[in-house]
Amino acid sequence: MNIRPYPIVLLLLVVSSVLWMNCSQKQGVPAGGEYEDLVRFFEEWREFQKPRIVNGVPDYTAQAMAEQKRRIPEFKKRLSAFDCKGWPIPQQVDYEIVRAEINGLEFDHRVLKPWARNPVFYAVIQMSEPDVPAREGPEIHGVLNVFEHSFPLNETSRAIFKDKLSAIPAILSQAKQNLVEEAGDLWLFGIRKKKRESASLAELANRWDTGDPELAALARSAKAAVDDFIVWLEENRQGMKAFSGIGKAEFDRYMKDVHLVPYTWQEQLELIERELGRSLAALALEEHRNRRLPQLKPAASLKEQQKRMKQSVAAFMDFLRKKEIFTVPDYMRLDDEVRSYIPPEELDFFTHVNYRNPLPLICHQIHWLEKQRELRNKHPIRGKALLSNIWDSRAEGLATGFEELMMQAGLLEDHPRARELVHIMLAFRAIRAIGGLKLHSGDFTLEEAIQYGVEKTPRGFIRADSNTLWGDYGLYLSQPGYGTSYVIGKIQLDKLIADRAAQLGEEFRLKDFWDDYFKRGVIPASLLRWEITGLDDEMQKIWE
Repeated sequence: MNIRPYPIVLLLLVVSSVLWMNCSQKQGVPAGGEYEDLVRFFEEWREFQKPRIVNGVPDYTAQAMAEQKRRIPEFKKRLSAFDCKGWPIPQQVDYEIVRAEINGLEFDHRVLKPWARNPVFYAVIQMSEPDVPAREGPEIHGVLNVFEHSFPLNETSRAIFKDKLSAIPAILSQAKQNLVEEAGDLWLFGIRKKKRESASLAELANRWDTGDPELAALARSAKAAVDDFIVWLEENRQGMKAFSGIGKAEFDRYMKDVHLVPYTWQEQLELIERELGRSLAALALEEHRNRRLPQLKPAASLKEQQKRMKQSVAAFMDFLRKKEIFTVPDYMRLDDEVRSYIPPEELDFFTHVNYRNPLPLICHQIHWLEKQRELRNKHPIRGKALLSNIWDSRAEGLATGFEELMMQAGLLEDHPRARELVHIMLAFRAIRAIGGLKLHSGDFTLEEAIQYGVEKTPRGFIRADSNTLWGDYGLYLSQPGYGTSYVIGKIQLDKLIADRAAQLGEEFRLKDFWDDYFKRGVIPASLLRWEITGLDDEMQKIWE
């Protein structure tokens, strides 16, 4: 790099400031490369963060993790050498994405340590596809994703199943050596997770009993290893401290450095409590407005629920097109099939909503439409799901926000009672978020968080044994900030729409806004705001 002759004192000041300023703060930094070099660096980074695979088993041993941790500063140093101050904002945004991913792995090694403290991390089989860019929460590399294959298995899929099922006993054997830190609540969630995996493996074994005895035997061997691991977890959890949160200070650091969320634990609590109050007040007003209308009743049969779902999906897709919400390509589809019926006494929160009127929750399925769009995203950095669930404020904020936004746009004009469901869902997300925050701070035990959820949720839609509530709290402890991302991301989306409408005035068009929004990928809401509006106020809080 060429340096003009400065007086020695000034030169020393410049050099010292360079050592701690990053390029997104628009300060001078050592000359790095061009944007294309950042792309190559990103590709190298993505390869580095993967664990070494030995005989089908990812290596998360203490030695392997110590070596990975040792090399992270090297990547941080190389990234900091990029001089991106003159790059277009979208390219600076990509720099911030890479920086956040590196910070995420560094935070894992320093605080979260999922390989050493979280049995949920050692997932060996996943039956269903997530509706977001990647699996919510941490999991080992190379999980057997059953949903990626069709039955009967073709030759390629069968080979994958054989290899991955064969590796499960060794994966769990290593997990017993790696899990050395106390986090009793996370271990409890791990036990629940493993019991579901055991049932899934039994289901696969039964499927193959007549057609593929070799795979059936491998599935039963894997199930035996999972069952043994459950016993090991139960025995070793005895006497362990339950608290599994990371505390307010580390939560704040994680939000700022990794998820690029400009709000602290305390600020998020205050914002979410405000949204909870607003949603419950709106619910009371809607109930008054609709007081002479019949209450919504759950579908009484499979046939009735199938009819409701088909009508609702068709109405939603028709609404998007006719009301010019956003461009809907021909490839976009939503599943409208209902394959089983849940009796009223077994309904959980979202089935309570869905069985009364599917339309409000179908709005949340914007997730699936976006996944179809993202399959076509060839961007070298944004075309891949961001690590550490960094996308959560954008993905979950959108899906939660879309429920209320579409209601305001007129989707539920002919369904006044369904408007109540929208407010109930926002209240429930706020309730879960508050529970998750207080689990991390230690203000709630797990039992208190469950009780809070049951007592606060309207209409009695949640029971203490709710799989939804238990599953969500397990996720929120495993992935700090995920529980708040639904509501905080929605608040950021509301703010973005308001500011963009103010910037464009009479030229603001909803369809243009959403088309622009979607084409930029699933990236943190603060980065999206900077890129779309040019306003970097949220990022300035993060860079402080």
